[in-house]
Amino acid sequence: MMERLFDIFFSGLALLVLAPLLLPIILILRFSGEGEVFFLQKRIGKNGEIFDLFKFATMLKDSPNIGTGTVTMSEDPRVLPVGKFLRKTKINELPQLLNIFYGDMSVIGPRPLTTQTFNTYSESMQDVIKQVSPGLSGVGSIIFRGEEEIMHGARASVDFYDSVIAPYKGSLEEWFVTNRGLYIYFLAIFITVWVVLFPKTTVAWRAFKELPEPPSELKLFLNYED
Repeated sequence: MMERLFDIFFSGLALLVLAPLLLPIILILRFSGEGEVFFLQKRIGKNGEIFDLFKFATMLKDSPNIGTGTVTMSEDPRVLPVGKFLRKTKINELPQLLNIFYGDMSVIGPRPLTTQTFNTYSESMQDVIKQVSPGLSGVGSIIFRGEEEIMHGARASVDFYDSVIAPYKGSLEEWFVTNRGLYIYFLAIFITVWVVLFPKTTVAWRAFKELPEPPSELKLFLNYED
């Protein structure tokens, strides 16, 4: 209940404060690319309920039915020119403040996934993750903040995502659900801001105690600290 009150407060305040940034982006998107401003996509929420997730449109309209589907690679040709900047800065995620305000999401939680990507988790992982509301940011999002850069070269395949990235990301989301509380909530907000300002920082590994160790293929890309 307490987290929900903070969600309403933070999302409402953020929408007001960020309005001078969001309105020009809406105009740019409306008159560039394919003219689409928002991209609504079905995502899995708390208790497995499906909701429409808001994002700024950064890719071709039919992207989910082209190439790698809902998995985005580095230098993905489906990404529109303005979309590259919005994705790099994570500005494309800001419309999810509406999802938080409406109650579909929380500020902090597991990343809301499409059915395609959610099904890469084991059934036991899915059962745990569905216990809580998905989040705009969270432990999994912080650790995998450069996920598109990881999916490059020899790693640019759905198989690599399914066999290496998804199992580890799922274990991070399980860790969050097990350890969630107001302390983790506010700590994750602070670290989210910190890693946006300092992308190469390793602070998350020190702040979140006893996170699952990443597989060897990912340690370098996740700035892992022993």
